[in-house]
Amino acid sequence: MIMIIFFLLLVVPPAASGDTRSCAPEKCGSFDSIPYPFRIDNGSDCGGLLSDAFRLSCVNSTSLFVNIGSYGYEIIHFFPASGGLLVAFANNTTRYSSSCRGYHDIRSFRFQANDYLGISKDNLVGLYGCGDSSLCRSDCGGCPDANTSTTTTFTDSGCCYSLSEDRDGVWQVGDSFSVFEEFGCKGFSSWVDSGSGSGSGSRSGDIRYGVKLEWAVPSDVIKDACDSNARIVNASSVTFGMRCECVDGFVGDGFAKGTGCLKYCVRDGSEVYGNACYVKRHGRGKRMLLAGILALALSIATLIAFFCLLKRQSKNLDQNSVPLQKECRTRLFTHTELEQATNGFSNDQKLVDIGDGGTIYTGTLTDGLKVAIHKVHCKNEINLIQVLSRAKILSEVSHTNMARILGCSVDSGYTPLVVYEHPGNGTLEQHLCQTGIDGKMGLDWHNRLKITAQLSSVLAYLQTDIFPPVFHHGLQSGCVLLDHDMSVKLVGFRLTDHGSDTCGSNSNVPFSFNDVCALGVVLLEILAGKKSAELATVALRKIRNGNVEEVVDPMLYYHEQPPYRKEQMGIVADVATRCLLFGGDDGRLGMNDVARELIPLTKETGDHVGSRRGPAGLEETFSNSSLLQMISLSPDSIYAP
Repeated sequence: MIMIIFFLLLVVPPAASGDTRSCAPEKCGSFDSIPYPFRIDNGSDCGGLLSDAFRLSCVNSTSLFVNIGSYGYEIIHFFPASGGLLVAFANNTTRYSSSCRGYHDIRSFRFQANDYLGISKDNLVGLYGCGDSSLCRSDCGGCPDANTSTTTTFTDSGCCYSLSEDRDGVWQVGDSFSVFEEFGCKGFSSWVDSGSGSGSGSRSGDIRYGVKLEWAVPSDVIKDACDSNARIVNASSVTFGMRCECVDGFVGDGFAKGTGCLKYCVRDGSEVYGNACYVKRHGRGKRMLLAGILALALSIATLIAFFCLLKRQSKNLDQNSVPLQKECRTRLFTHTELEQATNGFSNDQKLVDIGDGGTIYTGTLTDGLKVAIHKVHCKNEINLIQVLSRAKILSEVSHTNMARILGCSVDSGYTPLVVYEHPGNGTLEQHLCQTGIDGKMGLDWHNRLKITAQLSSVLAYLQTDIFPPVFHHGLQSGCVLLDHDMSVKLVGFRLTDHGSDTCGSNSNVPFSFNDVCALGVVLLEILAGKKSAELATVALRKIRNGNVEEVVDPMLYYHEQPPYRKEQMGIVADVATRCLLFGGDDGRLGMNDVARELIPLTKETGDHVGSRRGPAGLEETFSNSSLLQMISLSPDSIYAP
């Protein structure tokens, strides 16, 4: 049987996902292709149409227009990576001019946001004739003079306003430019840096004039629109809007009816896609025969070594079983009893894999008691004694947010089993990464906030109120059990000596490891409602750019939340950021500091939140960090050795 499976592995290549779509590229004028979900109104049903809002018109085969309400706007550029399109100003609307740019009548751009399109926060808006100078930004109001290599002053160039700042609430997501009329502004101009989020490889500083609109899909439409290798992300400038985005290792637009998500990799120094990423195995007779002989010889040698090892371990355990059992001061379970409780430690019963720290399984004892069983693999008897000693210390700690240790088993060689109580409502990871438990809805914001407070509280207690301090050294969302009141019961402490690790459970995250740093990863998972290898890197970049809403779990409906809850989400994002940047071995941020910030959030209401930390808090966090330059890099460069 083993030989048959081995031959099948040699012969059959793995299936590749992300097949290319069959629709021919649509063209219009200078556009060689139209990105999904936009389609030209030519009567073709290829690819489908999510909404009439994405229906385009190609006029005279030269100009591409999108119709919004009763107005048509000419499209001059697409920004596939950021879900944007640049539209031109209306013709013959230039009314004012300064030394370096013209301004259009502010009433000429009557765009009104809808469920699918909104004015992007990436726009820089030039305003002319404003009676209130508080709108103006002296740092972006000038423009270069090609003749003198100097920059004109604000007085010469007009007033510059960055929509991404949302300063004093003058312009908010969903607004049009008409809000500036209240300040006496008569003219406007608009431009974007096409090197930012264009996905076209444009260099930063390549300015494009026009108005950038962001597109998105309502939550009730997005559900079945994404490719199997894509996730849902929030839009920045469309209220309640969302888009599909390919997960790490895949490229494409993320939509099942678009280009989908195609496997991406680098082979022999070149970028390749799809099936080319998978190794092709050719079933040639001689190679298969040689491989079969080697596999058989290796199997026989392994079996001989295994039986010799079992015989040696059995002899050692007969001599040492009594002292080891004395080390376990709680209830002694038999290995058979716990094996039966977990269906033979089957994968279906696995709760979380802690790497070299062991594996935790869920099980039910013969008396009906639900338990969590930590299976630890020891290298020698010293490790085995360490496990029992540390389990004894943990069993003597009493905290409402720690799962109680019920006992252990030491009759299975160098694989001790530590048994925790199990509250029976799944793990935090299960609630975040699945659609709830037993068909129920996922975690709401109130419960997520309570979990952050309880988790930081119990970790701070273990590190400051216990002597010697107790550290988890393996914290991840799968180690957080939840009871039916959504209260935390912590398990999964590392019970053997450990080496230097990277932050969290993923070695791709380039931060020094300790409990504070690991908590930062868990906080981001709570905020984003997902767990992935690239989450920390991607989330920190978006938080740094002021786009917290793009990190927040779409199921939390960020744009529908009242201001005080949005502020709470911002504070959690800020704390998570500082945990990752300053929570390393240098101890610049302690667990007590984290708990002091998170615990009060559970007691605050809309009347009491006020403005404890505005956007400047995140800016200060990043500006004080020596890792700022690293976070600004692309994910590929961050993961490079």
